Amino acid sequence: MRARTPTSPTLPTQISEKLYQRARLVIPDGVNRSTVERHPHPDYAGWGHGAYLHDVDGNRYLDLNNNFTTLIHGHTFEPVIEAVSRALRDGTCFSNPTLSEIHLAELLCERIPAVEQVRFVNTGTEAVMFAIKAARAATGRPAVAKIEGAYHGAYDWAEAGQTGTPETWGPPEEPLSVAYYSGQPGSVTDEVILLRFNDAEGARRRIAAHHQRLACILIDPMPSRAGLLPPDNAFLTAVVETARQYGVLIIADEVLNLRQGYNGASARFGLNPDLITMGKIIGGGFPIGAIGGSKAAMAVFDGRGGPPLLPQAGTFSANPISMVAGFTSMIAMTRQQFEKLDRLGNHLRASLRQLIAKYEAPFSVTGAASLFRLHPKADAPREYRDAYLSGQEAQTMRWLGRHFKQHGIVLPYAAAACLSTAMDESDIKLIIDTFEKALISEEIGA
Repeated sequence: MRARTPTSPTLPTQISEKLYQRARLVIPDGVNRSTVERHPHPDYAGWGHGAYLHDVDGNRYLDLNNNFTTLIHGHTFEPVIEAVSRALRDGTCFSNPTLSEIHLAELLCERIPAVEQVRFVNTGTEAVMFAIKAARAATGRPAVAKIEGAYHGAYDWAEAGQTGTPETWGPPEEPLSVAYYSGQPGSVTDEVILLRFNDAEGARRRIAAHHQRLACILIDPMPSRAGLLPPDNAFLTAVVETARQYGVLIIADEVLNLRQGYNGASARFGLNPDLITMGKIIGGGFPIGAIGGSKAAMAVFDGRGGPPLLPQAGTFSANPISMVAGFTSMIAMTRQQFEKLDRLGNHLRASLRQLIAKYEAPFSVTGAASLFRLHPKADAPREYRDAYLSGQEAQTMRWLGRHFKQHGIVLPYAAAACLSTAMDESDIKLIIDTFEKALISEEIGA
């Protein structure tokens, strides 16, 4: 088929190119996060407002990244700006606790069914790290079970097994825990047991086989980098029943997926974990992480009767700026706002699927609530191995990202795209129209 749409003009990038050259002199690889996209250089942000990001070269984009799903209200949300501006005048951090941390803790305990108590940290990585440590402290066991391909931050035992390839991931019935980085200790990978997402019988068998050394099962209810896939009820039931049978704690990683509803993702899918890790949207655009759970599970942090089983501290943990920003942002996320995002997300995913069917295109769509992900596969994946991109598929998705950028949209590569409360139907239409232009272009995948 011949292209029906003209190629868009090249966007200006000169300032970003020069900044990247400067950055590479003083920062390894020129960036501070390996997740920053470069084609072949990053686009340096200038400012953001509402649903849109403006780069230093003057380009304007509908932002479907929102700092990796953090900004649920979009950029420069005015209530947060006002609240933080007032808080800054009182001090940015103290060694003492503040009232603001009680406010945010009370909100989370009220909303999230599995959360009776909360401890705050600075990042999602820290939240996962301390949740795993809490499970170890409670059970006296060292090992962790997690979903193959799932991302849980930068703690060694959370990283192992997230980057397997067809050459390294092993047989389906015994997936191998592949080291994440060169030099990662073999003792780490030995203590990480992989479960394949939506493989109920495999989960029962693997948990039972390793239960004597398993402290916890780390599970994202809808793992983003592993495909943003919905869980089967049978799979969740298998995980919960087997974990309870052997006294293994369940940690739900909702650092990303808490945005799926007023009560979070576990409640949405019927999962009742012992511990929940949170971050991103609960910080209102500022660094934050949190570990929540039942009083029994959180008791390992309690030092009132002597040294706690698990000491936890951090210079900036529960700093008042993050607490105030997070509380203000979350108060604004009413049930009605979550329902709005559900409606926009449902409309978008349905429209994308209609276009795929109309053009008989080799794509599929996954996601829920305000999250979606496009796959260059005719059949929607059910687990990580299905979602893994071949060389040609990766090339197609790189092309699609460039196509969206040329049409004024930031589309994350191989990760969840997300909506914000700052978006409306016109923004959804822009996404739909841009995808249709891609489907009728002979350049796709070239």
